[in-house]
Amino acid sequence: MPLMDHLGELRRRLTIIVVAVVVCAVAVYMATPTIIDIVIDPIRGFLPNGGKLAIMSSLGGFTIRFKVACFAAVIITCPIIIWEVLAFFLPALKPNEQRWVVPTVGAMVALFFLGMVFCYFVILPAAFGWMIDQSSAFATVLPNAEDYISIIMLLEIGFGIAFQVPLVIFYLSILHLVTYKTFRENWRFIYVGLLVFSAVVTPDASPVTMFFMFAALVMLYEASLAVARVVLVRQDGPESLRWTREDYELHAERADD
Repeated sequence: MPLMDHLGELRRRLTIIVVAVVVCAVAVYMATPTIIDIVIDPIRGFLPNGGKLAIMSSLGGFTIRFKVACFAAVIITCPIIIWEVLAFFLPALKPNEQRWVVPTVGAMVALFFLGMVFCYFVILPAAFGWMIDQSSAFATVLPNAEDYISIIMLLEIGFGIAFQVPLVIFYLSILHLVTYKTFRENWRFIYVGLLVFSAVVTPDASPVTMFFMFAALVMLYEASLAVARVVLVRQDGPESLRWTREDYELHAERADD
């Protein structure tokens, strides 16, 4: 396709994403009080005044409801967002690569929601319990609704995105862009990289949040390599687990001949 046709296709898909998010946000705006009640439920036991949040400005309520509506819309429409992004690149893939698109969309959506569920039930109580405890010994905690809800939404989105890392590792491995052997031999450096990634992605200053994310990513990393190992053995044979990048390129040249 010519460049302008590519740009037109990109604009069409971005328009679909924007329209889907906007329509969904408008639809769920009236339900935002219920959504907020669900969102803060894991930390309610750590809040003073019976678990009530405080609003500090006259427009605070509208601002919070607007943000929560947009947040909920992104979550609800994430299958559409992921599909439109991948579908834009679909024509550039080879036929044997296109068969991975639907499973990839399913895996990305599943991992995104898995990250959010993990954050909701494990991270939020631990993180807010630790952070509020740091202040309660010398000050009265006044839970600012906008601040608390913004941190919760950032954590949920952050964990949803972070849980995509195993999928990246999987595809780098089975496509031999980074060989399985390289991942296995450099696991120490990768673990350090995951720790740094966890520190950067988490929006709060809590070490509890960072280490929980790090532990989850390590387990997902090992799980993704275990799945990649099975796929590689079926695809290229057991010897592919020991290939370097040069070995793979030599194998590809022989296959082409």
